[in-house]
Amino acid sequence: MTLTLALGFGVVIGILLGLLGGGGSILAVPVLVFALGMPPTEAVAVSLIVVGAASAVGVLPKLRARKVEWRLAGVFAATGIPATFAGSAVGRLLPDTALLIGFAAVMVAAGARMLAERNDIGTACKTSGSGINWRRCAPRSIPAGLAVGFVTGLFGVGGGFLIIPVLVLMLGIEMSVAVGTSLVIIVANSAAGLFSHLSGTSIDWVVTAAFAGTAIAGSLLAGHFGTRVDTARLQRLFAYLVFVVAGYVVFDVLVLR
Repeated sequence: MTLTLALGFGVVIGILLGLLGGGGSILAVPVLVFALGMPPTEAVAVSLIVVGAASAVGVLPKLRARKVEWRLAGVFAATGIPATFAGSAVGRLLPDTALLIGFAAVMVAAGARMLAERNDIGTACKTSGSGINWRRCAPRSIPAGLAVGFVTGLFGVGGGFLIIPVLVLMLGIEMSVAVGTSLVIIVANSAAGLFSHLSGTSIDWVVTAAFAGTAIAGSLLAGHFGTRVDTARLQRLFAYLVFVVAGYVVFDVLVLR
């Protein structure tokens, strides 16, 4: 039964990842905890595997199209990987109740970000003929990389809902390049987070492989047929679903347990 649920939910989350990009994986941890019965610490580790694997597959077309800003990806990875280890260490110290309530808060932030309609674009890291002006870019990109890495390690989310707005709205990176750059950052942070979790966490590798495999398949399928879907409307509906799930997580933790 658990394996069947993992296969089904993996497809659903993969399709959401393929259609929505950043933020689509925000449901992975609640599904693993409440539907598959995993403890939160194991769910975070499994979520990192799913997020990292799906992002690694999703970034391949961006690499072929040269839609990755490698210098910024390097900054985010260099600052984010140590912060990911720090987030993982903090997560191991927190009780499950605090971890789940914190995750619910992250879900609310992600849903709010999906509903926000902002057209302004930053300029801090816009490239010119001489490259990036690091005097303006570094003070913004380094703290952002630290924050994204910490959230990834603590809650097992890729952080795309944070990375893409930072790259576009704060740093001035073109959206198509921001998506590719975000996926590279997510792969690096997820790998670091998983490495830091493996030492003290037991993982059901059969369920994990089923979940990750179907998520990747669903993501590829959605990427192929995604042009036929009104993604803006789907994103709004998904944001409301995220709010509902976050409310259930808080209700379960504070009332049912």
